[in-house]
Amino acid sequence: MQFFVDSLLSALALISSFDPEVYLVVWTSLKVSAIATAIAAVVGVPLGVLFAVKRFPGKRALVLILNTSMALPTVVVGLFFYALLSRRGPLGHLGWLFTPQGIAAGLSVLALPIMVNLTLAAIQGLDARLAITCRSLGASVAQQIVLILREARFAVTAAVVVAFGRVVSEVGIAMMLGGNIKGFTRTMTTAIALETSKGEFELALALGIFLLAVAFLVNAMLFLVQRPRV
Repeated sequence: MQFFVDSLLSALALISSFDPEVYLVVWTSLKVSAIATAIAAVVGVPLGVLFAVKRFPGKRALVLILNTSMALPTVVVGLFFYALLSRRGPLGHLGWLFTPQGIAAGLSVLALPIMVNLTLAAIQGLDARLAITCRSLGASVAQQIVLILREARFAVTAAVVVAFGRVVSEVGIAMMLGGNIKGFTRTMTTAIALETSKGEFELALALGIFLLAVAFLVNAMLFLVQRPRV
């Protein structure tokens, strides 16, 4: 018990002293997670709306694949992108392996199914007469998307918050694509794993406190977003 108390006090001292190493790791983690979430939102939200309002052959199979991909093992995503971004891979010329860009690319794929599925569920939860009315009034597909997103804005925002919370806590993809390079690609999750294995429990605990704080803020934002619906 005394060991934990001493470690906790040391961790709080690192946080309160604005230790550069701690805050650089936190900044890197938040940065790549925000970029990945933004990419997933730009692609996933319109796709979710299109899947909800358009009818096309194979739609059920596609939705099933998307639902399944939400449980896709993260190490598989990391392995796939490692093969793509390695020097011998088709995207090796980008030089993104072991860079923040590489981590963001992998995390965006992890967040994409979450974004699409939650947006799709949000749109399907709206009054079915909304889409019918839009089409009967001659609204274009783009106009339909704008109107539907306006009605589902709280649920879509919640989808963005959930996706961010998912990627900021990811360790496998960040480790495989970032390499856990100090001062460059080290995120909170990878740093916690490394520092704990090295016996640097105080630093790991300080980063763990930050990660818990981020998780709390994400859930608080989700609560506030959903509150207008209550």
